[in-house]
Amino acid sequence: MEMTAAASFLMRAFSGIDLGILSLMHTLAVHLGWLLTPLCKLITLLGEKGVLFFLLALCLMCFSKTRPLGVCIFGAVCCGALITNILLKDAVARPRPFETLAVYREWWQFIGSPAEDGFSFPSGHVTAAAAGMSAICFLRGKRWILPSVGVVLAMMIARNYLMAHFPSDVLAAVIIGVFSGYVAYFITRQIFAFFATRKKGDKLARFVLYWDLPLPAWITYKGKH
Repeated sequence: MEMTAAASFLMRAFSGIDLGILSLMHTLAVHLGWLLTPLCKLITLLGEKGVLFFLLALCLMCFSKTRPLGVCIFGAVCCGALITNILLKDAVARPRPFETLAVYREWWQFIGSPAEDGFSFPSGHVTAAAAGMSAICFLRGKRWILPSVGVVLAMMIARNYLMAHFPSDVLAAVIIGVFSGYVAYFITRQIFAFFATRKKGDKLARFVLYWDLPLPAWITYKGKH
């Protein structure tokens, strides 16, 4: 298969690391496939197109107290998607593991992983996970670092386990995701600082800073004890 210069470089530079980690994934599939295969497929499904993060962001944007976090998550995932899916994937055009070496194809067939289209570098699933969780960390502090690492690591392992990406693909995606999270964090702070200075007599500023989605009475009613 003819590759771009960038794809060929990645194949050469990370061949040892990629082979070692994917070999480990295959070993896990041999011994624990009954558990890991459906689990990794579920993790991949949940992370598809960053939909869960978009839904979370939209829900958070409905309330004034959580609106900055929602805006930040939404911006981070959008920024990551722009870099990964629009700028890099087609430019690098790296084939997926099962499209390169016969041994990867055998491992891919062994676990019954679906044939995914598009290019491999970097991983869109991992970019979205890293971007969304980084946005939460930047706005909500250090207590979110450990849960964020867990979410991103789970997505990285799932994508490698299913032979959908090389380890170097998911590592690059983490870097892009964290960068996207910081960009979104910086822009979000500027947006809300701008509206905070204009809130007096400014309907748009009051809407951005204070509007809350009305909730049904049965949700807000606390009842008497």
